[in-house]
Amino acid sequence: MTNSRLRSGELADAAGVNQQTLRYYERRGLLASPERSPGGHRLYPAETVTLLRVIKTAQRLGFTLNEVADLLDVGRHQHSRRSDTGLRARAEDKLAEVEERLADLIVVRDTLRAAISAGCDDLVACAGNSCCPLPFVELVESNDLPDRR
Repeated sequence: MTNSRLRSGELADAAGVNQQTLRYYERRGLLASPERSPGGHRLYPAETVTLLRVIKTAQRLGFTLNEVADLLDVGRHQHSRRSDTGLRARAEDKLAEVEERLADLIVVRDTLRAAISAGCDDLVACAGNSCCPLPFVELVESNDLPDRR
């Protein structure tokens, strides 16, 4: 074995993933199928460690594996890269999603703080109280509640 090739376990350890992740990423097309040793062991180029770290970082930033695959594909075809499909455009879209989720979480946080301050201890009793800060009325009126029969 040369230093430029890593077996599955070595690669997984170096990248901080498990071996099943490697196989899954291969099936998804995120990783190229590796060469095989005469004994049948998968042998990955050393630079695959960086690729795996990039994939995991992109996931932590909120990109789905489909989005990561698209970004990797755009990067591989740099000569045909359009500015509306690259990382910058996708990062701007992802940032807008994150900011929207943050705004929603701020509303949830503020509502929970108000419920705590109001001393709400009983969910059902609180729902019937007109001064309850929880948005039960809006939920019931919007008919968004699933049928629980």
